[in-house]
Amino acid sequence: MIFVNEPVIGQAEKTYVQDCLDTGWISSGGKYVDQFEADWAAYCGQPHGIAVANGTVALEAAVAAFDFPQGSEIILPTFTIISCAQAITNLGLVPVLVDSEPDTWNMNVAQVAQKITPKTVAIMPVHIYGHPVEMDPLFALAAEHNLKIIEDAAEVHGAEYLSAYGQAAPTWLRCGGMGDVSTFSFYANKLITTGEGGMVLASTLALNQRLRSYRNLCFQPERRFLHDELGNNYRLTNVQAAIGVAQVARIAEIVARKREIARQYTERLASINGIQLPIEKPWAKSVFWMYGFVVDEAWGMDAVDVAKKLHALGVQTRPYFLGMHEQPAFHKMGLFIDEDYPVATRIAKQGLYLPTGLALTDAQIATVCDAMHKVFQ
Repeated sequence: MIFVNEPVIGQAEKTYVQDCLDTGWISSGGKYVDQFEADWAAYCGQPHGIAVANGTVALEAAVAAFDFPQGSEIILPTFTIISCAQAITNLGLVPVLVDSEPDTWNMNVAQVAQKITPKTVAIMPVHIYGHPVEMDPLFALAAEHNLKIIEDAAEVHGAEYLSAYGQAAPTWLRCGGMGDVSTFSFYANKLITTGEGGMVLASTLALNQRLRSYRNLCFQPERRFLHDELGNNYRLTNVQAAIGVAQVARIAEIVARKREIARQYTERLASINGIQLPIEKPWAKSVFWMYGFVVDEAWGMDAVDVAKKLHALGVQTRPYFLGMHEQPAFHKMGLFIDEDYPVATRIAKQGLYLPTGLALTDAQIATVCDAMHKVFQ
């Protein structure tokens, strides 16, 4: 079986972890946490990094950092992982959805303006499957309506966006460096992994201080067990951060390999009629976190059918996200009842992604593509 993802762990990761074990710095304090935060923030172009336990809590901490009034609304794509909407509802706020673009599968930024109300406080762009969201229209809306941008960059480590907004000339900006806060996941299938783990990047010192307090139970600096506010224990361990430090050091190599995997897939699969392959907009440098495709209904198959056929040929796949508007858990909360987002609904039914892990070999790519041609012959 060729698996969807297998991470690559090098000698540096093992050396740094052994250093943690030898010195006893295995919990949430230690030099690797500090270095990981500083290295990743600098790489993404933000001044502050706050390491946390995973990408889900990174989102919740990012939303909590602003202390929005209860009932405030945050606009986000329906096509994303449930962590995004859950971070909003967990804090007594209201998620407001927009549909996807049919070509990039990212949020349809043209629909955002019509969803803004007096209760709107933020926009949460989620860069999907390695391709950046078109951010300039969101920057303009945020400035016009005094909204915050909470950027979910979990799937776009190293991706870039060509921005003309507020620039003397169009400038390439790194994803994760464009929000008031931005969030990352370092789960095992991400470009940079710490096994589990995440980070929030903050654009101001005040947000940095707020986030550091929130991830550490809101202990008071002058009296540790005195609490004026309630936070959470969302800390990352020094052992995990040690892995992250080693991974960040080879991010350029990682991004290059992801793009090469995508190039080979596109070259080998472009001749198959009736499947939609990933694109790359002129203003984007995608990292192709996962190489997905959408099956035309004319084949008489949906993603489940294709996945079964590929599995029988030794190829593991994963389905696309199911939109937030189709989640029973939110319907029970009275959210998104009778809301319709046809693009997201379709790609959730017809989309899946292929093995795209960093351990994938060129020979395995060829095997996967041979299997695809057998399924679609």
